[in-house]
Amino acid sequence: MENKNSVLIVDDEKSNLLYLNHILGDDYKIFTARDAGEAIKRANKYRPDLILLDVVMPDMSGYEAITTLKESDETKEIPVIFVTGLSGSEDEMKGLDLGADDYITKPFNDTIVKLRVRNQIKIVNQMRAIERLSMVDQLTDIANRRSFDIRIASEWSRAVRDQSAVSVMMIDVDRFKNYNDTYGHQQGDTALKTVAGILERNLKRPGDLAARWGGEEFSVLLPMTDAAGALAMAESIRADIENAAIPCEDGSFTSVTASIGVNSVIPSRKDFLDAFLLKADNALYTAKETGRNRVCQASG
Repeated sequence: MENKNSVLIVDDEKSNLLYLNHILGDDYKIFTARDAGEAIKRANKYRPDLILLDVVMPDMSGYEAITTLKESDETKEIPVIFVTGLSGSEDEMKGLDLGADDYITKPFNDTIVKLRVRNQIKIVNQMRAIERLSMVDQLTDIANRRSFDIRIASEWSRAVRDQSAVSVMMIDVDRFKNYNDTYGHQQGDTALKTVAGILERNLKRPGDLAARWGGEEFSVLLPMTDAAGALAMAESIRADIENAAIPCEDGSFTSVTASIGVNSVIPSRKDFLDAFLLKADNALYTAKETGRNRVCQASG
């Protein structure tokens, strides 16, 4: 069953919460809050796709609440529709100026509520689809270079902070130009998809990431993984690639091999991510220069 988008409804009047829940509950997962403070906590906890925010509330107004939400990196991208009995253009301008995406006025019109919520949710889903496309390699359907760069920067910072190990592999399909020249580019694409699938199957933890680095080169990020663990996985990947039967359109099969460079470190604040990746790349170069179809560990 497809996951529903989520909506956080914020109103100090219980009757309004119940009514909006009645209108929207069949189509969305609903969270509720009776005041702005609770709303901010729930927005951080549940990260809803949309917030319906009452303007007039005790203690903290909707205007103050949206300001707090938009100042936080965790909640600033969540769209907000103000729910209000205020009908003046100045009130609407103030809300829009603070970052509101739309207005719903009281008393509620069921059709208007549904349409305005649906329009915002549609925008959210479209933006997510665009973001996903920008982070995924279109041929192999695994992470692309941009996605890898963002993730490894984050994991590197965490490893420095926690003094935990981090490992990376640089993987290159051996003699791939010759393979393309022999079997054609369409078959070459099939080979790259096969390698990508092998990488994905070998990753055991949610934090591990396989990405297409570019061309016939791939990378694997292994947070909280020491050299022994990374080398063992690299050897498993190398063997799986070597033993994979890559199907051809005529019913026959081909095969490829890959060379892998591995680097592992517990980084300090004096270490640099670029140098860490360069050592992995140098280890890959060594693997290719010393015979291919092998795993080499970065030295020093």
